[in-house]
Amino acid sequence: MTTISSLGVGSGIDAESIISALMSAESRPLNLLKTEAGDISSKISIWGNVSSYVSTLQDAVRTLSSVSIWNGMKASSSNDSAVGVASDSAATPGSHTVNVTALAAGQNLASAAFSGSDATLSAGSLTIQLGTWSGSSFTAKSGSNPVSVTVDADDTLADIRDKINSAGAGVSASIVTDAGGARLVMRSDDTGAENGFMVTATEDSDDGNAATGLSALGYTTNDGSSPMTAPQAARNAALTVDGIPISSASNTVTGALDGVTLSLKAVTTSAATVEVSTDTAEISTAIDSFVSSFNTLMGYLKAQTKYDEAAKKGAPLQGDAAAVGMISQLRGVMNTDFTGSSVYSRLSDIGITMNKDGTLAKSTSGIEDALGNLGELKKLFADDGTGTTESTGIMQRFYNWTNEVLGSDGSLESKTDGLQSTLERNEDRQDSMQTRLDQMEKRLRAQYEALDTQMAALQGTSSYVTQMINSLS
Repeated sequence: MTTISSLGVGSGIDAESIISALMSAESRPLNLLKTEAGDISSKISIWGNVSSYVSTLQDAVRTLSSVSIWNGMKASSSNDSAVGVASDSAATPGSHTVNVTALAAGQNLASAAFSGSDATLSAGSLTIQLGTWSGSSFTAKSGSNPVSVTVDADDTLADIRDKINSAGAGVSASIVTDAGGARLVMRSDDTGAENGFMVTATEDSDDGNAATGLSALGYTTNDGSSPMTAPQAARNAALTVDGIPISSASNTVTGALDGVTLSLKAVTTSAATVEVSTDTAEISTAIDSFVSSFNTLMGYLKAQTKYDEAAKKGAPLQGDAAAVGMISQLRGVMNTDFTGSSVYSRLSDIGITMNKDGTLAKSTSGIEDALGNLGELKKLFADDGTGTTESTGIMQRFYNWTNEVLGSDGSLESKTDGLQSTLERNEDRQDSMQTRLDQMEKRLRAQYEALDTQMAALQGTSSYVTQMINSLS
């Protein structure tokens, strides 16, 4: 609102100070509402944090109450440089011996040396067929069709390489240059005996010499009489698992052991031992996450509901029934006995105990001992129960509780919605009160402006009368 800087000049009264004092007194209820709004906003923020901490706890207990973490397996190899291992949930605990006598390989062919990668051969075609060599006998791979590559008269060795690579024949080509010249090298894309290949070179104009022109890239026999040579034959990997012979087209072997993948890297001189066991490290990490998330939530609730004796002041949620109720519920979930296990009935049985302030303490040795009895530990944590709290695993109980608290009709949403509604009503009252104060200030200023005008007129009359009296004298 625009103020009149000369207000009070006509009357000689300090009207600005009077109006300011009056408005200050009238604004006290508004200031109280603003303070109250700040407190409500602070509580909304606090409950938002509580919701976040409950969500984190829910994630932790969901992990410990899920089937997957209890079925998690790990595998190790005593000779990882020769036999690598990986496992999934289908694996079963056990110890196995693995001997590798041969690695799977693809077929390699090398041509005679040419003058360079820009050398030209002759026009014609190369027909590539995948299959298995047995001596000089070749058997086409089931489901594989021959692929023809057309070679023009002006195609260089590099052009032929590129055409082979783009043909999709299951064979890749490159050029290797040594002291003798440039050689075209062809190799199987995949390992295994069935991924050997035959190359039939057909010249448009055959010069009758298999060692010249496009014929120099042929490989139709496996007895050393073909123009191209085979530095590496296609073969399967050969290994034994627990003494049982196994042949694999790939160096990645699946199916030999349930749920275990063997990665063959080198021939072994002695058996590699493969150990498969439950992945207890993942469970231990999940237990740490639960304890940490529980303590974060409990610690925050305790801090927001405490009374500071020294300051004689309560925290924002001190005495709040919902917050105090959550603390009690958390304790209740922890302290209700579990009847589904013959070994463990409480978390304290595995070394997780509650401190006086409601937070949890964890005994590493207690957890390690419990991890040695996974069947009963799983019951304590993850049993679905038969409808009663006592028969429901503790992590499952916590999950049910967090689900209820975070639900659309849960206490957190109800609390936040209630505070939000209170804040909106407060803001409406502030707006209404501010409007009334603005009107009041406007009215006061109008009244003092009128007083100024009247006082100025009276002072003018007084001066005139004084002058008249003085003149008569």
